[in-house]
Amino acid sequence: MAESDARGRCAREGRKGGGLFRSPLLMLAVFLFFLLAPRSAGGEYGDVRFPRPDRPGVAVPPAVFPHWFHRIRFRCTVCHPALFHMKEGAEEPRMVELLEGKYCGACHDGKTAWRISFTTCTRCHFEE
Repeated sequence: MAESDARGRCAREGRKGGGLFRSPLLMLAVFLFFLLAPRSAGGEYGDVRFPRPDRPGVAVPPAVFPHWFHRIRFRCTVCHPALFHMKEGAEEPRMVELLEGKYCGACHDGKTAWRISFTTCTRCHFEE
């Protein structure tokens, strides 16, 4: 439909142009949504680094957990507090624990998500 036809039809039907925001009630609802919508804390969804203890002869970088990637897919309660405490540095996951199904290994079991193994090291351990 041509733009002039659409305007003519609206005029014939007694409707005014201006779109959705002509309604004061709708404008108020949108304003309240943005005013009251929860805001994330800075860095809440960034990457989390799990530092490795210094061990001579071991050149594996720290694991980097893409918190933002998981957070856009899952609610906080999927992991917190059952798998991880809500405090930075509260856990120091070790590879053997992950392979036993603890921490990340609870989901990265080959069924829910890709399996953690010694052949997938670079998915988590890389230099930033």
